[in-house]
Amino acid sequence: MEFSSYLPIWDKLTHAQQEMILGSVICRTVKKGALLHNGRTDCTGLLLVRSGQLRAFILSSEGREVTIYRLFDRDICLFSASCILHSIQFDVTITAEKDTDLWIIPADVYKQIMEQSAPLANHTNEIMASRFSEVMWLIEQVMWKSMDKRVATFLLEEAAIEDTDCLHITHESIAHHLGTHREVVTRMLRYFQREDMIRQTRGVIWITHRAKLEALNDG
Repeated sequence: MEFSSYLPIWDKLTHAQQEMILGSVICRTVKKGALLHNGRTDCTGLLLVRSGQLRAFILSSEGREVTIYRLFDRDICLFSASCILHSIQFDVTITAEKDTDLWIIPADVYKQIMEQSAPLANHTNEIMASRFSEVMWLIEQVMWKSMDKRVATFLLEEAAIEDTDCLHITHESIAHHLGTHREVVTRMLRYFQREDMIRQTRGVIWITHRAKLEALNDG
């Protein structure tokens, strides 16, 4: 599928603007685990996911990670071009959670066109608003939701993303997503297993009683 079909406002750009993007866009394939962007000092450019899955997270001074959002097919990441977004005052790291095909629009090209094109500027603002809504949701979860509910929420979301109740994920990975310690996640999962909500072996978690997890999450 052509690059143009992945950018919703493509038809609202002028021919010259379209040619500028097509002449500068970079097609890239990255493997699971690849580091794509590392903080404000790294101006990678805008990432447009063709297929695959990316993870954006922040890192505390103690080295603890917490996922702020994930990117799937057709999603655009603006934080990877933070050099053109002067209001961004925190460092975001972006890695590939799966093998991913993506396009990279150089930050200077995107900025130049955004200054000329109202449709692109509006689209950019909509994306920013959506991302900050996700960040605010995360803050709400961290501040007001107990860890058992957060782990239950994560497992249900992961099952929806992977379209299976058999999750190949480690306790360490869950801890990174939630910004907590592995021991806390292990304790929660042992409780879930005692309550027959899940079954687990090394590196695999099976959701065995979805209704109980959903009730815990809703409660």
